[in-house]
Amino acid sequence: MKDSVTSLSDETFQAMMDWTPTFATMVGLPGWDDRLDDLGVDGHQALRARLADILSRVDTSDEDPVDKAVIRHQAESIITKIDARLVEHTVAAGLSAPVAGLLGLASQVDFSQRLGEVPRFLDQAATRLLNTDRKPVSRHIANGAAHLERFLASPRQEWEGEADLRPGFARFREVLLSLEGRPDEQAGLCWLPEGEQNYARLVRDYTTTSYTPAELHQLGLDLIARLREEYAEIGSRVWGTTDVPEIFRRLRTELLWDDENDMLTSAVEAVARAEAVAPQWFGRLPKAACEVRFVPEMDREVAPLAYYMDAALDGSRPGIYFLNPLGATVRSRTLSEVTAFHEATPGHHFQLTIAAETDLHNVRKFAFIDAYLEGWGLYTERLADEMGLYSSDEQRLGMLSLDAMRAGRLVVDTGMHALGWSRQQAVDYLRENTVMTAPEIDSEIDRYIETPGQALAYMVGRLEILRVRDEAATRLGDRFDIRAFHDLVLANGPVPLAALDSLVSAWTPSP
Repeated sequence: MKDSVTSLSDETFQAMMDWTPTFATMVGLPGWDDRLDDLGVDGHQALRARLADILSRVDTSDEDPVDKAVIRHQAESIITKIDARLVEHTVAAGLSAPVAGLLGLASQVDFSQRLGEVPRFLDQAATRLLNTDRKPVSRHIANGAAHLERFLASPRQEWEGEADLRPGFARFREVLLSLEGRPDEQAGLCWLPEGEQNYARLVRDYTTTSYTPAELHQLGLDLIARLREEYAEIGSRVWGTTDVPEIFRRLRTELLWDDENDMLTSAVEAVARAEAVAPQWFGRLPKAACEVRFVPEMDREVAPLAYYMDAALDGSRPGIYFLNPLGATVRSRTLSEVTAFHEATPGHHFQLTIAAETDLHNVRKFAFIDAYLEGWGLYTERLADEMGLYSSDEQRLGMLSLDAMRAGRLVVDTGMHALGWSRQQAVDYLRENTVMTAPEIDSEIDRYIETPGQALAYMVGRLEILRVRDEAATRLGDRFDIRAFHDLVLANGPVPLAALDSLVSAWTPSP
């Protein structure tokens, strides 16, 4: 590979990590340990200019076609997010908001060298909120302020060291409370300046396809209808009824956890079972281990129900599947196994760790391509059934429950951001068509409002992985090897879906 090509990859990766330096620390990449995101307008525009320059050169480079596709996507993706100016109205307690995200990462990432950056970070976040024509949703202002109030009332955290950071967080909370918000009836991007065009660009970014919001909305409606047939089939075996509303009612009120320790035990057993049979389905296995842990107590109020943290490159930290035990006894145990397969094995742990352990350039190992990353996670939920991993039909109902959530996301994300749905319309749709509880629906809807388009990536990515797999199996017939297919998908790292199609097509040439 020529120096100029390597330089283009290096430039892109440098820009990616400058955009999110805490990620570099999380995976053990040196050079960013003393930095936090630059949220200022000037900083964003300077980074945008760097990325635009990269884009002006990528098409004429002699870069490998897949490298070129990844470089182009990463540059365009960050530009899309900068232009959407989400930082100016993203304030809720979830990890998407800059300040809440900082608090969520602080206990997970080494902050010792970047504590001096926190006051600047807080000031920039406040300045963007105070100097914009975009308004956050009113309930998110209250939610973000309450999260900060809990932090300020908590005992001093280990990550704070000797730094006096809390006055800065207190000032930021006051800024939040001074903002004028927008009502729940105007939850989506389409109610904000340039909202429709920003959402269309975010849809292209997160799905890496040309799907329109209207097409994705209809796709979600169609998938939800088909899932009801599967609910009836499995529900008849579990409870002797094909009445879908009754199956939903029982899933919401029965099969709940007795205590949080049972939740942890079930996840550990599911991961171990998946690891035992993985060699039959994957030729290449991750070297790093995957541990299952509870979310740290301080973070449980705002953390998602489950998530995965990458293993450190130097082996100092394994991959970690985090479970949030908050409210365990009112949550369905049917989601235990499907979530473990998605987040840990053979889901994100396999995907992220195997890519990190390859000889690919870092721009390929660590590309932020949600349609691939989350598409693989969702793909493995159904793959787990092929692998014989679900212990019962009850757990298969959990698989359907998460399928319905992801199909419902296509409907409500596009509904709010493109079609002008109110927040309550989105809540009502998920209540009628999924088995999520009211608190889970509230959490999900607020997430979709704050990260427009991201929720679309899961199902779009899963369907595309299945499509290219089916086409490969048809072309190869008896020569199709599922282990080799999975190795091909994972060993190339995150790629746009069109690039994945090209890779699989080259692997299975037509006779």
